[in-house]
Amino acid sequence: MDEANGWIEIPYSALSPEALRGVVESFVLREGTDYGETEVPLEWKVAAVLRQLERGEAQIVYHCASESIDIRVSRSGERSSRPAPAR
Repeated sequence: MDEANGWIEIPYSALSPEALRGVVESFVLREGTDYGETEVPLEWKVAAVLRQLERGEAQIVYHCASESIDIRVSRSGERSSRPAPAR
């Protein structure tokens, strides 16, 4: 990730299921995306982000100085170098 700027990638598989759910829900709730006239349930949004994490299309990152956590989507076509663990 960008360790020089204080960001460290945290493998999603290193988090407990409860912690992972909390991180993803927090991310989804603050994203503020407008889905148009159709309301998209929170559960669907969470599931979509979890799939992105599993496919390596998004990563959980932690900022040391601010002690904050975020989810970053990989740049177009770029995947994480770490494979998702088998489930």
